Amino acid sequence: CHTSGMLTPNGKEYAQKIPREELTHLILKLLQAWKEPLSHFNQHIEHHQELPDDSLSKAKQISNMVHELKTGVEKSMGIISNSLNGMASSEGTALSISNEANMMSDSDFIHCFRRDSNKVQSYLKILKCRIMPKNSC
Repeated sequence: CHTSGMLTPNGKEYAQKIPREELTHLILKLLQAWKEPLSHFNQHIEHHQELPDDSLSKAKQISNMVHELKTGVEKSMGIISNSLNGMASSEGTALSISNEANMMSDSDFIHCFRRDSNKVQSYLKILKCRIMPKNSC
């Protein structure tokens, strides 16, 4: 997976120990890492005539959801997207991550996306519980 080099906590227990701001930045980094690869993936599958229209629609929907989620996290936590640039080691790293994602097979790409989306979902649940602990956490 192109995001394998990102340091992410293994397991819920470790994620719960990370400060809120750090966890938020981690979510944003994961979402940002998928922005361009999802765009390329959408372009790639649009050229496959054998795919049903609902598959194409679902791929675009996922890409839009990732963008909306990233925007929502940024707004709700008072973080502007420029803060992400400060956390990235370099733009060259982002480019190499993107190129690696573009070279994956479709099944590997989907596997990696599912893995990372599960991480984001778990991290968001942890943040939600910190912000609103009464919501059956």
